[in-house]
Amino acid sequence: MPKIDYLRISLIDKCNFRCQYCMPEGAELNYVLNDELMSDREIISLVRDVFMPLGFTKFRLTGGEPLLRPGVVDLVREIASLPATEDLALTTNAFLLAKLAQPLYDAGLKRINISLDSLLPETFDKITGNRGRSRWQQTWDGILTAHQVGFDPLKLNVVVIPGVNDTEVLDLAALSIDRHWHIRFIEFMPIGNSQLFGDKAWIDSEDIRNQLRQKWGLQESNIRGNGPADVFQISGAKGTVGFISQMSECFCDRCNRVRLSADGWLRPCLLNETGQIDLKTALRSGVDKAQLQNQINQLLQVKPEINFKERDSGTDKGTYTRTMSQIGG
Repeated sequence: MPKIDYLRISLIDKCNFRCQYCMPEGAELNYVLNDELMSDREIISLVRDVFMPLGFTKFRLTGGEPLLRPGVVDLVREIASLPATEDLALTTNAFLLAKLAQPLYDAGLKRINISLDSLLPETFDKITGNRGRSRWQQTWDGILTAHQVGFDPLKLNVVVIPGVNDTEVLDLAALSIDRHWHIRFIEFMPIGNSQLFGDKAWIDSEDIRNQLRQKWGLQESNIRGNGPADVFQISGAKGTVGFISQMSECFCDRCNRVRLSADGWLRPCLLNETGQIDLKTALRSGVDKAQLQNQINQLLQVKPEINFKERDSGTDKGTYTRTMSQIGG
């Protein structure tokens, strides 16, 4: 089993997009009230005084859309400046990134993951739930700005949805040829989107790899990140293509992370909440940091036994009722 040293911190559960795989139409969204969100002070205290002494050195800021959180640049600066921080990354939809890329980079953020599920504005707007002015160009401008600022490598996350964007796989993979960009193809997951998720609503990573092999040739890459992606390289490409295959090739035995939600719940797994801990309430109640460390250690001991496909969902098909933004993807 891998060493569990990676904490994903959700800064906010709100998002300015409504992607159909994350916040499906018709989903009931009960946003966390502002005073129920973890404060910057509480996040820093948990990172510095609780998680770092337990050996956590890698951190990712997520949401919702983390760039919607006021003061996100200052929070990045504080976490980046902690001596035990080995890696600090952020996941964003890039819509607000053009203005924030430089301040974030200057604050110490050096890695960024961006969701980009289509290169076609009409398809992009369909996936992101936009019914007004297209958001594609501003998102693309944010991506280009992040690249120009110096985020290298830049990772683009693509959720492949059958019948929606699966015909763009080759075009999206080609972004890795001339740029040092890492494209990550993610299998569609049943997270609060049961109306979209049938008996087989995802495309196996191996099917996508075969498309790339037939077009260009594909070789394994020696570049590895902190996550579960299997990484390959198109022949002669500057960047890489990766595959996150949680449905066809479950990687629970390789998972090295736990998740802290925007309202302060520590969860061992994206879709399995066995043993979750309410850290925010504990902090606000004055619970001793050593006691919190002991509770987290107990959670880490049982985490290797947890498999998201074996969760008790209470539904016939095993779909999950909360959305990704509420979980803290």
